[in-house]
Order: sequence, then C-alpha cells, then structure tokens
Amino acid sequence: MEKYRIIGNMTGNSMDALDFVLTEFEGDKMTDICTFSEPYSAAMQNKIEELRRQVYNKTYLEIESLPLFHQIHDEYIRGIAEAVNEMCKINRLDKTHIDAIGFHGKTLDHNPPSKAHRNGDIPYTLQMGSGQMLADLTGIKVVYDFRSALLMNGFEGAPLVPPHNAHIALSEGDGIYYNGGNTSNFALVRNNVALIGSDSGPFNEYIDAFVRLNTDQSFDEGGKLGSQGKIKQKLLQRIFDEGEGFYRGPLPKSGDPAYYHKQEIFAYVSEQNIAFADALRTFEYSAAYIAAYTLAQIPDNIALPKQIILFGGGWKNPLVLDDFKKLLQGEGIILPEHKQMFADLQARLSGRLNVRYSSFGEYMEARLFADMARYRLQNKVWEIAEVISSGKNIVCGEVAEPVEGRNTYFDKVNLAAKGWQCR
Repeated sequence: MEKYRIIGNMTGNSMDALDFVLTEFEGDKMTDICTFSEPYSAAMQNKIEELRRQVYNKTYLEIESLPLFHQIHDEYIRGIAEAVNEMCKINRLDKTHIDAIGFHGKTLDHNPPSKAHRNGDIPYTLQMGSGQMLADLTGIKVVYDFRSALLMNGFEGAPLVPPHNAHIALSEGDGIYYNGGNTSNFALVRNNVALIGSDSGPFNEYIDAFVRLNTDQSFDEGGKLGSQGKIKQKLLQRIFDEGEGFYRGPLPKSGDPAYYHKQEIFAYVSEQNIAFADALRTFEYSAAYIAAYTLAQIPDNIALPKQIILFGGGWKNPLVLDDFKKLLQGEGIILPEHKQMFADLQARLSGRLNVRYSSFGEYMEARLFADMARYRLQNKVWEIAEVISSGKNIVCGEVAEPVEGRNTYFDKVNLAAKGWQCR
C-alpha cells in the first residue's frame, strides 16, 4: 500500500493566515501529523487587495509586465517558504521524508464558464504562485496549479473540495459537507461519492472585510460585535440583488469575490447610515442565508441526507451557525421571492437533522491540496462529478522539482490565466 507524507497549504481569499498541515496518506486513510499557521500582515493584505484590482480582467502578458506583480509575488512566495521551513524546524521534520508540498497559490481573478458564457466572454482563472520558486526555496517537490487543467477543458475549476469531502466521508459518513470560508461551498456525498458540489457565495467575505474596515480586529470573534446589532431586511435584499446573477445561477458554479460587489454594498451601508453593529449582524445573517438558499437549489431528484457536516472557521461564529440551523427549519427573515424555495427545502429536510462540525474541520482547505498533490503523484483523476461523468482523463496539477541556483521563474502566473489560448 502506497504511503505519502505531504504538506498542504492554503492562502484563502479571506487572507487571514497562511495555513499548513502535514498529512500522511496510507491508502484511503488520512492522518494529520502536525499543523502550522502564520497570520497575514495587514501590509500584505493591503498589497494583495491592490494587486487584485490592478490585474482584474488582464491577460497573463499584461500581468507579467507589471513590476508590482513581481514584487508582491516574490514576497508572497518567500513568506510561504519561510513558513514551511519554520514548520519543519519546529516539528523536527526531515524534509527527505516529505513527498511534496500541495500548493494552491493566490487566486486574484476567476471567470469560469458559468459566468463567462453568460456574458459572451472566454473563460479563464488567475492564480499567482511559482511552484518552482517555492520548491527551490524549501528543497521539497511542489505540486501546484490545480485549476488550470480543469478550466482549459471546459470545467469550472472550483470548488475543488468535493472529492476530498468524499474521502473524509469514509470515516464520517454520508451527508452534505459544507465549508464556511471566505466563500462557502458544499458537496453532497453518498456512498463515498460526491454527487454534486458547488460554491454558494460570500461567507466571511463581507464579515471580515467590514470588521477590518471599521475596527482594529480582523474578524468578529465569537460573534461578539454582531450580537449587538439587528438584522436589516433592506440590506439583506440589497446584498442578494447585487449578487443575483451569481446566486440564481444553476448548480454547479464557482464564485469569486468580484461577483459579490462588496464595495457597492459597503457604500450602500454608508449612504443609508446603517449602524456598524446592524450592518455586521446582517452580513453574518446573509452568510447563513446564502448557504441555505444554495441547498434549496439542489435538484429535486437528489435526495437530501439528514446530516450536514461543517468545515471552516466561519461556522465557529455562533450567530451564523444558529441562523443557518433556523433557516433550515423555515425560521428567520426570508425574502418574499424566496419563501416558497425555503418552504420546499424545509419539507425535503423534514425529520431529524444532524448539523455538526467535522472532526476533520481544522485545516481542511490546506489538507485538500495535500490530497490533490497525492492524486497528481499517483497520476489519478481528481473525482469531480462533472469530470467523471464526462469521461475525460484530466489529472490536475503541475510538478516542480527543487533546483539549486535558479533565479528566473516563468510560472508565476498559472497556465489558464486570461489569454491562455494564445500560449
């Protein structure tokens, strides 16, 4: 039986921290050996936000001509390499016994088929991150650029997590596996197969950004700030209306922070003089609302399981978790145009419903990329439902072996960045 030890890394859109987990895979059994987390500095958060604005809708050639891109990219990769090296030092890890690093890179722009074709555009996705540079700086093989092969073959490129949820289901059982990160996404798993998986929409996206904008905190720990406010239905309606093109889209679909019009929402809060606590409480409610709304979009011919298994730090906000549970029971504020959808969802979930946090909930997104790296090393297709049903043999990820003395890198932009058809 093949055994792998792989470090998984995730640097999500929320930009709260660099997360790492060393996972041992022995057949289908997964065991986390150790973890490490390094908070983002406020300066790096601001730099990446500015870079995201500058590269939006640009081709890879235009991006590679931006001096700011190379400056921030190199600082970003060096930070990840330093964190990996520190993780190995603290935990006394022998790098020669680590098979690879599964590295996702930083998503800066995303225009998948579900959005591009609706607007008459050509699909692309943009992740920043040279796997070769990271390999050279750590001395460990790197598997990276997991999304490009999917998108270049006509698939969404996100979410990538459903097959990993199916692997976790070997020990946790059938259910809806729901991740509450910057964007929420779910997978419905039955008999250890992810039948359907999709992004839902903003989860921590509004919450964390609004807290950072108005306080010296990075998130609403324990829902303490939001608990002082009241849900404003008009703001909830505005949130949904701004992202309606995405929310109403059929499953599966993949989201991006640019779709949710965060700045327009914040401007509306200011224009309407909505109190900070009220706006924050509404953003927290909207996270739960959009997550529940998306479950109502699951086709009627797919039976909904009675277990919902949660991942991600966003669910640790008790306000969001309580809102979600109540919405599944048909309680809470429901927008008029959604009342029938929520009533139908409640009927489909009727009876005992177990909503709980996963025993694999910590570092799930980082472990996902360790799992994907394992599949790449085994030359196996990542088992996304649409890919399997298409019959296409798509193996995700590029591989970089460490090389001494290299100082020029040509993989800072992923293969499926805008303009990829001309490469």
